[in-house]
Amino acid sequence: MSLRDPESPSDSADLLKRHRAVLPNWMGLYYDEPIEIVGGKGNRVVDASGKSYLDFFAGILTNMIGYDVPEVREAVERQLATGIVHTSTLYLIRAQVELAEKIARLSGIPDAKVFFTNSGTEANETALLLATYARKTDQVLAMRQSYHGRSFGAISVTSNRSWKNNSLSPLNVHFLHGADRHLVQFRGMSDADYIKACVDDLRHVLATAVSNDVAALIAEPIQGVGGFTMAPDGLFAAYKEVLDEEGILFISDEVQSGWGRTGSAFFGIENHGVTPDMLTFAKGTGNGFAVGGIVARADLMDGPHAVGLSTFGGNPISMAAANATLDYVLDHDLQANAARTGEIILAGLREAEQRLPVVGAVRGRGLMFAIELVDPGTGAPAPALVARFMEVTKKLGLLAGKGGLYGNTLRMAPPLTLTEDEAREGLRILVTALETVNDEAR
Repeated sequence: MSLRDPESPSDSADLLKRHRAVLPNWMGLYYDEPIEIVGGKGNRVVDASGKSYLDFFAGILTNMIGYDVPEVREAVERQLATGIVHTSTLYLIRAQVELAEKIARLSGIPDAKVFFTNSGTEANETALLLATYARKTDQVLAMRQSYHGRSFGAISVTSNRSWKNNSLSPLNVHFLHGADRHLVQFRGMSDADYIKACVDDLRHVLATAVSNDVAALIAEPIQGVGGFTMAPDGLFAAYKEVLDEEGILFISDEVQSGWGRTGSAFFGIENHGVTPDMLTFAKGTGNGFAVGGIVARADLMDGPHAVGLSTFGGNPISMAAANATLDYVLDHDLQANAARTGEIILAGLREAEQRLPVVGAVRGRGLMFAIELVDPGTGAPAPALVARFMEVTKKLGLLAGKGGLYGNTLRMAPPLTLTEDEAREGLRILVTALETVNDEAR
């Protein structure tokens, strides 16, 4: 690939200094010496020094089919060649209609309509607006350890102290169990017993903590910032039986778990046998171009009486990229590839878990997997070991991500185009890094 001349360490240090001078302190940067990514092709990127990395985090699950994909590039270039980058949704946009038709069909939601935004945060805000409007109440249910965005409303349904700046909220929110089996009261339970306990708690919340009508439950089938924690299959089906008794809507936040990433389903909620009332998406939809949105039943989408639009949502450039990306995912059956390559990695990580005390847990589905690191002596969460692991994988040429409620989780989600050879290469690096951290910790 064509790259500019490698920069010296002083150039990177100067860029870091400039970054810190003009950008907010709460914008975190990975690594002791943060990198600037200047090129990419396939499932690899190159930094300003010329070092190549196998990318296992994909811009936080956003470069869904990798880098420099001809089909996406050519679709965008064709649209650019028309001279039209933006028209607003006050005019017909053919690519927007075409993409909405595809997503409505794939969602499984009956009589579905689609509204496009620029991000998952905006998509979730829209879903909450539709639900509270339809149900005429500000009461909302959400999941513990969840994350739904950084806006005022999205933060209110986020259940992770590290991502909440205040207690103010436009919503009256109550949080449910479902992805917290590490807690002592649930530890050792079977899936069936845990689901029963969670459903009993939901009924108790509805009997004690809310007043009359509740608008919706919003939930991630696999929690992103939460460290890829997930409810056991069937929990949301059991929850929905209770919700349906009272007419409470169900919103599935598929910003990270959609488009076949889990391997076992096209949308994460399908692993629970549930068709939601609304489904939100973003991240990988445009393979790096800003695309978010919501698909919902027409009665819900058409409900609000006020005029609305998204200035940049559904713009011709992003729609061209998203149509090409979704077509690529379907034409190459990347859901099946996620299942196949993900199993290679997960099987290897589970083997390492058995022999390395520093590994507290391995979990995941398809190309969405996580490793919890713990103190090998006490079993306590070890976020410092995560930082060390990140430095080791960087040196070995692999980009990983981190998260989790306690900051001790490595979360990874390579592009869905990952090859089996790249899966094995990445696994070797991950295991080597785990062995290094384990030896140092002991």
